[in-house]
Amino acid sequence: MGTANVGEFEQCAETVRRALEMGYRHVDTAQMYENERAVGAGIERADVPREEVFLATKILPDNLSYEDTRRTARESLDRLGVDSVDLLYVHWPISAYDPEGTLDAFQELYDEGVTDHVGVSNFDSELFEEAANRLNAPIVANQVECHPLLPQDDLRALARDRGHALVAYSPLAGGEILDDPLLSEIAADHDTSTAAVCLAWAATRESVVPIPKTGGDHLRDNFEAGELTLTDDDLDRIADYDERLRAIDPDPAPWNQ
Repeated sequence: MGTANVGEFEQCAETVRRALEMGYRHVDTAQMYENERAVGAGIERADVPREEVFLATKILPDNLSYEDTRRTARESLDRLGVDSVDLLYVHWPISAYDPEGTLDAFQELYDEGVTDHVGVSNFDSELFEEAANRLNAPIVANQVECHPLLPQDDLRALARDRGHALVAYSPLAGGEILDDPLLSEIAADHDTSTAAVCLAWAATRESVVPIPKTGGDHLRDNFEAGELTLTDDDLDRIADYDERLRAIDPDPAPWNQ
C-alpha cells in the first residue's frame, strides 16, 4: 500500500488500519508525504502484530546530507512510533544527495539497527551500481514509476540480475492510464477494471512489487486484483504496445525510460 496523498491525518490512519486488517502487509510512506505520524497511528490501531507489517519510509532529498540523514531517520522513527523500519530509502538522487555522505550515513543506520534494509528510489542503472558498490549493506529495492505504459525494462532486468525488488509506485499512473483503449479492452475481456489489469500486469512481472495508493475507496479492489490472471495473449499485446505515459515528471531526477 502506497500512502502518498491519501488524505489528512484521520483518513490516512484509518485507511492504513483498514488495509492491514484486510490483508495488506507492505506499507510505504516518506518524509516527503508528511504523513508518517498518521501511518504510524494506523499501524498501531490495526489488529495486526507489528512484526507482520513491512514498513518502509524515505529520506527527503533535502535531508540527504550525512548529518541530516542520520538525524532525520530517527525523527521518522519517532513520528512512526517504531523502534526501527524494515526498509529505509534514499528518496531521490537530487538536492542534498551525495553518494559518499548519504550512503555512508545509510550504512551506519543499517549497522545500528535503525533500518533492517536499505533501498533507493528513482535511481537509474548507473546510479544504482554506484550506490551498490559503495554500500556493504545489500540494496533490496529500487522504487520507480512502473506500469504497462512505462514498463521500465532496463531497471527490471537489473533487478532480476542483481536480486533486488523493483517497487512500482504509481502502478495506475495516477489514474491517467485508466482510459487507455488497449488496457480497457483487455479489462472488458475479463469483465474487470482497467486498474485490475494494471495491477495484475505488475504482479506477473519478475521482481516487480506494485504499491497502489488509495484514499480508501478502492482498497478491496486493489487487494483482489492479484487474483486476476492475464493470458499470454494479453501480456503479448501489452508488450507490443508502443504507447508510453509518465505520470510523474522526472525532471531533474535521472529516471530510466
